[in-house]
Amino acid sequence: MARIVVVGAGVGGLATAARLAATGHQVTVFEAADTVGGKLGRYAHDTPAGSFHFDTGPSLLTLPEVFHDLFEATGAKLDEYLDLVPLDPIVRHVFPGGGPTLDSCADPTEFATRIGAALGDRAAADWQRLWRRAARVWEASSRDILRRTVDSPRDLASLAWRLGDLAAIAPGRSLRGLGRRHLSDPRLRMLLDRYATYTGADPRRAPAALVAVPYAELAFGGWYLRGGLGTLADALLTRCLDLGVVVQTDTRVTRIDATGGRVHGVRLAGVAAPVPADVVVANVDALTVYRDLLPHPRRLAGLADRSLAGFVLLLGVSGDSGLAHHNVFFPRDYDAEFDAVFGDPGRGVRARPAADPTVFVTVADDPMTRPAGHEAWFVLVNAARQGVAGGAVDWRRPGLADAYADRILDVLAERGVDVRDRLLFREVRTPADLDTATGAPGGAIYGTAGGLLRPANRGPAHGLWLVGGSSHPGGGLPMVTLSAQIVAEEIGPAW
Repeated sequence: MARIVVVGAGVGGLATAARLAATGHQVTVFEAADTVGGKLGRYAHDTPAGSFHFDTGPSLLTLPEVFHDLFEATGAKLDEYLDLVPLDPIVRHVFPGGGPTLDSCADPTEFATRIGAALGDRAAADWQRLWRRAARVWEASSRDILRRTVDSPRDLASLAWRLGDLAAIAPGRSLRGLGRRHLSDPRLRMLLDRYATYTGADPRRAPAALVAVPYAELAFGGWYLRGGLGTLADALLTRCLDLGVVVQTDTRVTRIDATGGRVHGVRLAGVAAPVPADVVVANVDALTVYRDLLPHPRRLAGLADRSLAGFVLLLGVSGDSGLAHHNVFFPRDYDAEFDAVFGDPGRGVRARPAADPTVFVTVADDPMTRPAGHEAWFVLVNAARQGVAGGAVDWRRPGLADAYADRILDVLAERGVDVRDRLLFREVRTPADLDTATGAPGGAIYGTAGGLLRPANRGPAHGLWLVGGSSHPGGGLPMVTLSAQIVAEEIGPAW
């Protein structure tokens, strides 16, 4: 039996803790916040009309078999804890200039039919050709990358990819380039580009292999958890406690002790004595690990390309909007949005709030989240991370957050969804708030911007492991959960 400390009670940390406890290890989780879940946050707001409840992080669950596997590995059934609701449409896409909307779904044939009806037969045929390529990329990724450690570029190079897999993955080509090559309709290219933001990246720089992201979402379906996605954190905490894991909130780890090439434990804020451990699993951003907890200049140097962040409005809305569960309102100039969010510091162009951004609106048709006759809106736009450097925006500057919130509501009105006179309240969450709430540096949602190679799960000291969205295999609930599986299997059972 190993003494294992998990730093951080996000989904990755809790999933790792549950798996390790189920195989006989002694596991303690330390979480700096006063609650578990990490970026899987929640917020409640009481009004005379009743209570509104919001997910402030992920709003979509994909690859449900990953979560079934997790619960089964810990001796339980997912359906005993969570109520999965399939979504159709998964996302409603509203393109600039009016015209038909496009509803995505988990049936490839039906989605192609919907594309044909909305955008024409040529667009449908283009998508089906791209879909076949995406399937090849997904199969190669799922087989060779997503369920094993990848510690260096050499590991990627040594994978036994067939020539057809390499051709589909298209090393050196961007997701934008892939779309231009295969999709003649600019609206479909815009839809494809958006999936780069699932990894915090600019589609003009993101690798073409990210075509696997829409494949995973649209081939296996998108799901909502009744009561909100935050119920996943509750379920994981329950599994951990049932398995004997000790979970301490309001407890900040300040250092990982490592000498002689291996870890020996952690240090806690306000506590003189170290906490001994044979293994330390860090469910915090890799930048925090290598800058603060266990300084490592070489690994830190590889983390400079930070992901985008998000600017969020939580709205209490009266009446019925008629929106789908997930809605994307695209701008006329997508490139202008990415130019603003990332800036070009090397040429002296600072990041800034996008004047005309894509707006993502989640409206759950769930009476557990809002009073009758009302809706709880989660509104998200891509944003630069918090900071004062050229690639960031100082969201703490007085007046900026409220002014930008006003602008987002104006943009929605310009795109045909005006709720300004139906608001009971609005709450604003900036990248600075995410940094404060979760410890994500600058509020960068995914750590480094998405690429084929993420920070390795295996740390530089023996017994140190990294899990979560900033490490391999990447961000998003299923990838974070797979990172937990990878690390737990590498550590192995106690017996």
